Amino acid sequence: MGVFGIVVHKEYFIFGKYILPFGAMYFKCSIRKNPETGAISGYYRLIESYRNADDRVCHRTILNVGFMEDTTAEQRQKIQAILGEKYEMKQSMFNETEDPIVNNYVSALWQRIVEEKRLDLGALARQGRMIDIDTMVHSNAREAGSEWMCHQTWERLGLSALLASQGWSDEQIQLAAAHVVSRAVYPASELRTSRWMKENSAVCELTGYDMDKVSKDKLYQSALNLYELKDVLEKHLSAKTNELFDLQDKIILYDLTNTYFEGSKRASKLAKFGRSKEQRSDAKLVVLALVVNMEGFIKYSAIHQGNMSDSKTLPEMIDKLRTHTCTQTAVVVLDAGIATEENLKLITAKGYHYLCVSRTKLKDYAIDPNRLTVIMETKSKQNVRIKAIQTDDETDYYLEIKSDAKTVKEQSMATQFEERFEAYLARIQQALLSKGGVKKTGKVWERIGRAKEKYPSVHHYYDIKLSVDEAKGIATALSWEKQETRHEARETQYGMYFLRTSLKKLDEVIIWNIYNTIREIEQTFRTLKTELDLRPVYHKTDKATMAHLHLGILAYWLVNTIRCQLKSHGINHSWTEIVRIGNTQKIITTSGQNTFDKTVTVRKCTQPDEKLSKLLELLKIPPKPFGKRKSVVHKLLPRKVENNRNQLVRSG
Repeated sequence: MGVFGIVVHKEYFIFGKYILPFGAMYFKCSIRKNPETGAISGYYRLIESYRNADDRVCHRTILNVGFMEDTTAEQRQKIQAILGEKYEMKQSMFNETEDPIVNNYVSALWQRIVEEKRLDLGALARQGRMIDIDTMVHSNAREAGSEWMCHQTWERLGLSALLASQGWSDEQIQLAAAHVVSRAVYPASELRTSRWMKENSAVCELTGYDMDKVSKDKLYQSALNLYELKDVLEKHLSAKTNELFDLQDKIILYDLTNTYFEGSKRASKLAKFGRSKEQRSDAKLVVLALVVNMEGFIKYSAIHQGNMSDSKTLPEMIDKLRTHTCTQTAVVVLDAGIATEENLKLITAKGYHYLCVSRTKLKDYAIDPNRLTVIMETKSKQNVRIKAIQTDDETDYYLEIKSDAKTVKEQSMATQFEERFEAYLARIQQALLSKGGVKKTGKVWERIGRAKEKYPSVHHYYDIKLSVDEAKGIATALSWEKQETRHEARETQYGMYFLRTSLKKLDEVIIWNIYNTIREIEQTFRTLKTELDLRPVYHKTDKATMAHLHLGILAYWLVNTIRCQLKSHGINHSWTEIVRIGNTQKIITTSGQNTFDKTVTVRKCTQPDEKLSKLLELLKIPPKPFGKRKSVVHKLLPRKVENNRNQLVRSG
């Protein structure tokens, strides 16, 4: 009788003169007469050793194999070893055998084991998944929720396919996607962005870009490459969002903003001193002009010098409208600063309509007796009075607007300016009474003139009298009096302005609602400059500056697409709040030792919480970026132990 065993466990028992492992498979041989050949030969059974509930070593027959006269001891040794490894789900310590006899026996015997259910393979598989909780380690946790929403939106907008059609490689597309998504979720410099991508975010896992290749220089180059496709990208995104949201762009909003530079920018052609909207008169500026539809999607963008006046930017925009999917009958809504007579004629000549605030206060007009006065309540619960009026202008239609909120604001400002003007006059008066104060008549009138220049909106309410000693050429007294009649006439004008449009006489409410869509472009500028961090600009070259601004605009496309979808379901969260909710979902690596002493590593995404689940459901985005990614690392044993194992292989 012979016994064959293979050592695969830490615990062993003695069987005959050989050391065998608990749970090992081995062949047990008994001498019998082979009825087919009449020869005395070995009859083999496949045996399993195990411990019972009383911790006693037991053996059971798995299969009656029969006579194996066509095998050698070495072949039987390999067969039992491979079967044992298959049972315990271990990689064989033997090399892949090319022995057909061994392969045939292994295949036939394993098939019998499975078909006859001789072993509980499911229990063993479950045992292999059992992890010792004391060995569990969580590592490499990264934010994924916001990046997942943005990357799905990138794909939904067809940007990967567009870049591929422009000859970009897969690696370039993956980097571009990672960069634009990063700009939306974590707007920062290229250096800080590269660190964030490597250390905090799962954006590279989602886009497929090799995280080890990320660097600030590659991000700079990616932004420059994207800017070279500015017109192609804007046309594509304009058409794609119209298709996704069934938009027709019948109302177009046009406005400008500016952002300032940090640094001298001496060699820049873009950076110029101008009127800063952030009150940074010490810094050079660059002007960003946007054409936006009612849903906040950018149809066209342009970058101008910082000293460019608002009215001079319109001609270029008008020429681009039709190429960016805008209908020829669209209404262009303008701010008063852009609505010069020349620009309004240009809009009309191109076949568009316009709606704007009149640049001047109308004086000679009458209320249209055929139209009713409309009182509306705004979202802020303030009343607005709208009246249709008649003027000598036969081509345009005007509305007189009286806003309660604007009235309060202008009254407050006027009161503040009046107090400051009177305080200025009081200082001049005090100087006349003080020793060494300014008293010469000419100098005093100069000071009064400077006061009027500083407060032009209120000085004409006052009658100012200066008493003069002609002989000495000095002023002796200063007095002023507010003319209440003029002041009261002015008060009736507070909160009043006029809307002007080339549209035919439509309903007053329709005109008012069309004009109020201009608030959408104001929201666009706030998102770009605050939430996407377009200000200030630190780049040294004009090309890098334009690429930086364009990258922010591309990120805004992702942001507005997501927000527009959520708005349709009544969710009006700011982008900052959406990112905060998204960042609650992480991707994390968990590892631990299983019962076979192997290290099992799982990379898995956390379950989205209730708020994020709702957002993902409304956006029709899968709740998890990817399923479980599992790997098993077998424990490495010292070379000497392996040699000892080989020495323990026996045959009989």
